[in-house]
Amino acid sequence: MSKPRRGLGLFSGGLDSMLAATVLRAQGLEVTGIFFATPFFGPERARESASHLELPLIVEDLTDKFFPLIYDPPRGFGKGHNPCIDCHLLMLREAAVRLETEGFDFLFTGEVLGQRPMSQNRGSLNLIARESGVPELLVRPLSAKLLTPTRPELLGWVDREKLLDLSGRGRKRQIALAAEYGITNYPAPAGGCLLTDVGYATRLKETLRHQPEVSRRDLELLKWGRHFRLPGGAKAVVGRTQRENEALEGLIEPGDRVLKVTRHPGPLVLVTGHSQTDDLQEAAGLAAAYSDAAEETQVTVAVQDGPEPALFHLATPPKARFKEWLV
Repeated sequence: MSKPRRGLGLFSGGLDSMLAATVLRAQGLEVTGIFFATPFFGPERARESASHLELPLIVEDLTDKFFPLIYDPPRGFGKGHNPCIDCHLLMLREAAVRLETEGFDFLFTGEVLGQRPMSQNRGSLNLIARESGVPELLVRPLSAKLLTPTRPELLGWVDREKLLDLSGRGRKRQIALAAEYGITNYPAPAGGCLLTDVGYATRLKETLRHQPEVSRRDLELLKWGRHFRLPGGAKAVVGRTQRENEALEGLIEPGDRVLKVTRHPGPLVLVTGHSQTDDLQEAAGLAAAYSDAAEETQVTVAVQDGPEPALFHLATPPKARFKEWLV
């Protein structure tokens, strides 16, 4: 008997990608998932879902190749700062490299026709397939019957009659299919890529207005705390919880200033970039305002700036004073 054909699928860990892999595996095909990690979307959900399916999963960091899309994606952004079409193209092109080198016969995705207005309308699906470099080897099992057959279907590697005709944004059919296949552990549709999150996207856009390039550290920093753009141009990040304070501590780099109120519980305030004395004074006010010290209480804020901390002595200001600087 001949070996089963092997498919490599983009696997986010969401229900659609889980179903796409399961529909193909039900035909006796050998399937593997691949997840491309960036600072905007980590692999935890994909790993959990792959484990639930007992699906082999490849995880590859795509951050360095993704960086150009943060600045000027050829096909533009969605409602947030999400270059969805170019992102899908990049992932498919990277996955396609493994077809020959690792012996996979075709690619597949969990895309559903009409589910996402920007990247899963018919025109976008056709464009993504065409520019992926391997349009003839791309299978979309969940909507295949509504799309033009590709080589794996035409040659009988994949039984087209056992593929699906899902379309639109509803989830009822997917949920019913999950029950039919015994898939009980899958995430809710909300969440996913941080570039679609309004708060994160707003912070990223604001950062790009103040600096021409961002680093991995910059992107991680945007996930934590309250962000303030100080009058002198420096960025101050104020931790909201102990967990956030610890996360910010792990992101400190040389040249940063770290501020804390000395005798009251309060946040860690991280000031990044070149900061003037006036900005540090304002950051000290932030540290005091978001501490447990009552308004007008005299406090001391320590600024770690060299071997010995500098000290600011001030009356705790109201939080409202800083509202206009909040990003």
